[in-house]
Amino acid sequence: MIGQVNGMTKKRKSGSSEILCQAIVKGMQEKKADDILILDLRKISNAAADFFVICSGNSDKQLEAIADSVSEEVHKSTQEAPRHVEGMQNKEWVLMDYFNVVVHIFRKDRRTYFALEKLWGDAPVVEV
Repeated sequence: MIGQVNGMTKKRKSGSSEILCQAIVKGMQEKKADDILILDLRKISNAAADFFVICSGNSDKQLEAIADSVSEEVHKSTQEAPRHVEGMQNKEWVLMDYFNVVVHIFRKDRRTYFALEKLWGDAPVVEV
């Protein structure tokens, strides 16, 4: 697998996306995230990533704690940092981009509104 960092190509080992998903889920579980799902987008044409890992939180503080925990667990397991993070200021929907795996941490009402699971309805879903 290949990603771009500062104009340089970065190759990923086979299976690294699955290991990354496991670390992300562990970080979510550490902070009691709700409704954790993994969408497998590998067979979906034009998908932006191989996997989306989605969860919900109940408050701004919990969303921040989940994002911090995901970052810590991923770094411990893979020594990787997200390529890009969005939404930490408003804490309604935090997005963390790890090249082939994208993390979505929603406040419950925002998750219902955006309904990513329905947008990617053709993708196999793993409920955690």
